[in-house]
Amino acid sequence: MKNGDTKRSARDLKKLTLLLRFVAPYKVRFSLAMVALCISAVTVLAIGWGLKHVIDEGFASANAATLDSTLLILIGMLALLGVSTFFRYYNITWVGQRVVADIRHAVYAHLLTLSPSFFERTRTGEVISRLTNDTTLVESVIGSMFSWALRNTVLFLGGMVMLFITSVKLTLFVLAVIPLVMVPILVLGQRVRKLSKKITDHTAEASAYIDESLHEIRTVQAYAHEAVDRGRFGDRVEAIFKAGETKAAYTAGLIAAVIVLAFGAIAVILWVGGRDVIAGRITAGELSAFVFYAVLVANAVGAVSEVYGELMRASGASERLMELLNTQSEIAAPSHPVALPARNDRSGNRHLPTGRVAFEGVTFHYPSRPETAALKDFSIRVEPSEVVALVGPSGAGKTTVFQLLLRFYDPSSGTVKVDGIDVKAADPREVRSRIALVSQDAVIFAANVWENVRYGRPDATDAEVRTACEAAFAREFIEAMPQGFETELGERGVKLSGGQRQRISIARAFLADRSVLLLDEATSALDAESERMVQLAMEKLMQGRTTLIIAHRLATVKSAHRIVVLEEGRLVAEGSHDALVAEGGLYSRLAALQFNTM
Repeated sequence: MKNGDTKRSARDLKKLTLLLRFVAPYKVRFSLAMVALCISAVTVLAIGWGLKHVIDEGFASANAATLDSTLLILIGMLALLGVSTFFRYYNITWVGQRVVADIRHAVYAHLLTLSPSFFERTRTGEVISRLTNDTTLVESVIGSMFSWALRNTVLFLGGMVMLFITSVKLTLFVLAVIPLVMVPILVLGQRVRKLSKKITDHTAEASAYIDESLHEIRTVQAYAHEAVDRGRFGDRVEAIFKAGETKAAYTAGLIAAVIVLAFGAIAVILWVGGRDVIAGRITAGELSAFVFYAVLVANAVGAVSEVYGELMRASGASERLMELLNTQSEIAAPSHPVALPARNDRSGNRHLPTGRVAFEGVTFHYPSRPETAALKDFSIRVEPSEVVALVGPSGAGKTTVFQLLLRFYDPSSGTVKVDGIDVKAADPREVRSRIALVSQDAVIFAANVWENVRYGRPDATDAEVRTACEAAFAREFIEAMPQGFETELGERGVKLSGGQRQRISIARAFLADRSVLLLDEATSALDAESERMVQLAMEKLMQGRTTLIIAHRLATVKSAHRIVVLEEGRLVAEGSHDALVAEGGLYSRLAALQFNTM
């Protein structure tokens, strides 16, 4: 193996030390496992020395009393071995499972803080693969492979010491064989490590494909695309299989080479040692003990070679997990965030005028599209309780206004303010706690009605949830469902119609009771009857709240206090519906198309 490859392997193993901060809280239990490991290893080594005494002092001297006492000692040692093995396995497995649970908690909690730009660059399926497959690999390292490798390392070192004590001559034969055993471990082990990484990469790609196709199963089936998706997924599965098949061949070759070389060396040792016994240079008991230790050493080397590839694979998994944990969100709270002014309490008492929104000279480029400005020198002020509609063709920048207000991104230049405070100077969580969002595609979680509505305010009482649902004209259809508020709504709300999903979303916004309301095409995909019900619910929701509405259907925004017209990221006009129609321009053309006045 080249020197550079050896150094790289050492670096790969060092990556496992990244897990130490998760192991540290359980150092007492981990230390107990290590003590038990050492006791079990020493006991195994002592059994070999007991074997020497049984043969030399029991069998050779035909002394039954010596044989009996030695046997009793061996039984005691075996009992100690059993107890220490129990404590080693139980404690190290407990630590492994606890550490993996902590890592999953930490990674998931950290993922929730990352800005949307991270998820633009990283496929969700890949992240899920890291959170599941990679943590499972880490669990196997901490919970079994690490202790197994360490146990066999201790046995190897202890066995070598006992070999020297028993016979220096025969030990030199063992040392001569060790390089022959290590060469295939290092050469084939490097190949196994590369194939393990390839398997992990292919598995992550397959997971991402599953996630994407199953989430869009209706589109897959609507376009009769099943055969194509089966084929494409099959290609990914075959890639995993082929890499696994090749890895299995190399691993099998590695294990076979170690077994043949190690036990071939033992056969030679038996031949040389047997001649020494005949010549009287060593006793039969010493030869038996030597063979016992030689087998122990050979088995330890074989075991280490077997887990070497897995340790390499797990080191890559730990690196990927730590990479996720070390990913910094592009949107973060400043070290000393500015507090936003107090807002209305739920009883309606006004402490300070709140809900004022301002964009001042904002220009913004999405990270994935840096060459095109989504907003260009955009400025607007929205006063408390004012209803402002954002209108314009697709790609004009309407949704971007919402994204910046929620501080999913920061503008390239200019400032976004809520209640007079630059959102970059405030804690993003506090800014978002002032805003309720009702989107075009109502987000419904795979939970019951209680949990979906309470998403807006987890501490809300049952009575408050019912009141919010009533205000959103949702209570009637909820109570008509088989389990009422306990009804599980299915993944993405598949058990509800579009209008029902939207009213659940509005009930959530009612319950959240935020001073700023964002309505993003909330009725665009509904039939006339559902649209009427949702429109009534939204009118109630907008009362007393600063509201920004995105709408392509101009009929839904005619009554807005002000309409802002966007085109190619610029504000090109603003005013009432009638004033904008009379003015001509883009809004007038859009109105003419929709109201058939041309």
